[in-house]
Amino acid sequence: MVERGDAAPLLRWAEGPAVSPPLAPDPQAGVRGWGGGGGGRAAAEPPRRREPEELGPSQVLLQPGRLELGDVEEDQVVAVFVVPFDPRSGNMVEWCLPQDIDLEGVEFKSMASGSHKIQSDFIYFRKGPFFGLACFANMPVESELERGARMKSVGILSPSYTLLYRYMHFLENQVRHQLETPGHYSRLAAFYEDKKRVLHASPGRGGSLPPVYWLPSIHRYMYPEMKITHPAGCMSQFIKFFGEQILILWKFALLRKRILIFSPPPVGVVCYRVYCCCCLANVSLPGIGGTVPESKPFFYVNVADIESLEVEVSYVACTTEKIFEEKRELYDVYVDNQNVKTHHDHLQPLLRINSADREKYRRLNEQRQMLLYSQEVEDCNPCEEDLFVLFFLEQNNRIFQTLLEVSASQDKTLTAEHARGMGLDPQGDRSFLMDLLEAYGIDVMLVIDNPCCP
Repeated sequence: MVERGDAAPLLRWAEGPAVSPPLAPDPQAGVRGWGGGGGGRAAAEPPRRREPEELGPSQVLLQPGRLELGDVEEDQVVAVFVVPFDPRSGNMVEWCLPQDIDLEGVEFKSMASGSHKIQSDFIYFRKGPFFGLACFANMPVESELERGARMKSVGILSPSYTLLYRYMHFLENQVRHQLETPGHYSRLAAFYEDKKRVLHASPGRGGSLPPVYWLPSIHRYMYPEMKITHPAGCMSQFIKFFGEQILILWKFALLRKRILIFSPPPVGVVCYRVYCCCCLANVSLPGIGGTVPESKPFFYVNVADIESLEVEVSYVACTTEKIFEEKRELYDVYVDNQNVKTHHDHLQPLLRINSADREKYRRLNEQRQMLLYSQEVEDCNPCEEDLFVLFFLEQNNRIFQTLLEVSASQDKTLTAEHARGMGLDPQGDRSFLMDLLEAYGIDVMLVIDNPCCP
């Protein structure tokens, strides 16, 4: 039997207070675009809570968030479902609301390949324009028909993934409830009625697809609730796990490369690594936006998602299926445990850690130690996750600020001194800079000599 019963109150779905939506940007705010051959999107100035005199070189310009294709991030659910594993039929959708929604493939997305070897897990995934979260549990039973084990996932779909974590505990309780008392769906039905979103058809949109809400910049105003479901701080664990290689992933994320992370189950923590990879690319400068454009978190993918991945120019995803490693046309960067690799020759130089990378990693750990010290001696509770996110946000801002200034100058010449000012190695990061200029269409002339060429 399952040790913990279903104690979730019927209509208290959320685990914490709702996140307030970001303030609307000032329509009169200035916009700064790319230089010369610009290819980036313009974004409005962040909402002004107070007017600072001037931002210093080490200060970070924070913005409450950026939601692409929508004005307000909605706390709504478009579907709820139960997926069991049937020993004779395999994965199947046992029950769902609404009954007419297309859930094809969800039975495999919500239960990762290899889950029969573990007791519990959670999984984030994509289904068309929606994001999903499912909680899985495996309970021993004395039943020959079920072959000694009952396995189910209970999940939801939403237009936004940034609020899915609020229902993690509810879904964990409900999957246990479904294992112990199969066929009782009243609590799930009540949950759906409370949170359901009515999908309206609109001209030119071909039916009921809602806008896809995009990843907001992470900062102190929205981040605290995330800690509820990120075990011991997902960003700090992410960096501890990869060590100096975090700088390699950071570069690939900024370059909008297709990053595929492999791991055997449980896959929940790997979904957080996908999320963290996207966070590494946060930028808060006018003219660039809140995150790297078009770098989509697919979270968990299986073989049924191959067609979806084939059309994406940039994504971060995780999988438990080793066969993906052979599908090189689907990814640029493959991560197996702590081994980061690429099959593209022109990206091989980015796999090497250089002196500037080591310096950044040293500074990151130094700041972390100072944070831990301040928690011990001062009456405050600063957030380690904020430290990591803001560290990379400041680094990204510095790089793009320099590139924009050079592109707006008369000679448009990017020198070794500029590279060092951006915290980069003029020689070791030369290939990264060239790829960065091409990826964002920034019109500058790189005059850093290539040591491999006479």
